[in-house]
Amino acid sequence: MMWKPTRREFLQAAAAGGAMCFLAPGCGMQAVPARRADILSPGCRKSKVQVAKLYLGRPGAHWPTPTLDLKTEMAAYEAEFARLHKDVADVEWVVNELVTTQEQVAALKDKLANVDGILAIHLSMGVVPMLRDVLAVGRPTMLYAAPYSGHEWTSFGALRKQKEGALLECLLTSDPDQLAVAIRPFRAIHHAREAKILDVTTRNFDAYAASMKQKFGTEIAKIDRQRVLDLYKAVPDAAAAAEADRWIRGAEKVIEPATDEIVKSCKLALAFEKLLDEENATLITVDCYGSMWRQLPAYPCIGHARLNGMGLGGMCESDLPSSMTQIILQGLSGKPGFVTDPTMDVSAQSIVLAHCMGTPRMDGPDNPPAPYRLRTIMERQEGAVCQVRMRIGQKVTQAELIGSDLIIFFTGSILDTPDLPRGCRTKIKVKVDGDAEKLWQNWSHGLHRVTCYGDLKEDLARFCRFKGIQLTNEAT
Repeated sequence: MMWKPTRREFLQAAAAGGAMCFLAPGCGMQAVPARRADILSPGCRKSKVQVAKLYLGRPGAHWPTPTLDLKTEMAAYEAEFARLHKDVADVEWVVNELVTTQEQVAALKDKLANVDGILAIHLSMGVVPMLRDVLAVGRPTMLYAAPYSGHEWTSFGALRKQKEGALLECLLTSDPDQLAVAIRPFRAIHHAREAKILDVTTRNFDAYAASMKQKFGTEIAKIDRQRVLDLYKAVPDAAAAAEADRWIRGAEKVIEPATDEIVKSCKLALAFEKLLDEENATLITVDCYGSMWRQLPAYPCIGHARLNGMGLGGMCESDLPSSMTQIILQGLSGKPGFVTDPTMDVSAQSIVLAHCMGTPRMDGPDNPPAPYRLRTIMERQEGAVCQVRMRIGQKVTQAELIGSDLIIFFTGSILDTPDLPRGCRTKIKVKVDGDAEKLWQNWSHGLHRVTCYGDLKEDLARFCRFKGIQLTNEAT
């Protein structure tokens, strides 16, 4: 169903007039905040991804030709990386060298030991001994091999199955854009290690936090209610009103929530951003249906949507597994997640993914937002949330990290954005890749999953291989 754009007049916040100058850092005049300038890449604010780039070749090798100039080949690839600069702007090339002997690999061993990953580029025949020495360092390694690089590709499959190749993934392609794709699993590894999650709750999650710290390096910290209330009170009323004005002006329509409810939600949103800044954190989740039920001045939904649109993160219901999943998916794709309560429609080979907390910038903070309405939370008939109309035809991946050693997932395409007076506010009907019957039969580990734009199955597979995680497609 198409929504006809309308706009509710902003009745009270007009008095804020010049209050735009009180907006939190990073906020512009757009309807939905775009990426903050201090975010290196969506989901990461602390440091660049550490990657070693090694060009592997033998002078005078017979393939692709004995007259091959390795330095010229390297320069051609460097020109491709310059073309792809936006896709690798968050990468620090700790090593960037032409390697022609095993002795060179040995000399680089200390520099390679702590990188997030190694990108090895196959230039000529005769590189397997050097590649084996690279793999012996024990870092995740992506090997890019274009056609005519050499005959070694015939051994890469077997090498991956051996113990020494456990951290090897290969891209055998003539598509230079895949050089940027090769970085994605390294980025996700880095983002997870650098991430800090804030959980506003009274619950104890020490055991889970310890397991995430050990597996991924992620820090999870508890935040008490009073800390949030103090930050909320410190937000100028004019700044909250101006922020609310922006969300109202950006909406196609405001249906249920009153202006003062939207203002309170936006004041809490600005407090969340300040809290993340003080903690140098990347994602916040609130126990909104548990220990924080009606303990805060407003629901956190707009605050979460706002952070998701800025390259940081907000997650519903103190859902730590979904928070971890979003960090991983965001690292792989540069896009935020949409946590959902699904319901099946096997007759249409589909699943409806629904939740009240919709994020307009599902395409990522650098891209325009989707149309949205401002609604109440369906289950509570109160608060303020974004009902987002996502893009029909868009490929999506839904996944969830279970414990520390399993990720369950499936992929599909958006068929419809149902606008029904039942179920959560934001809904997408997704045609399942695979078998919807098997999907519900295989379903386990509760309700919530995180949905992200894009087909991420190959990126997830590489990440899981590097981190020793089992990856299971629920629809097969």
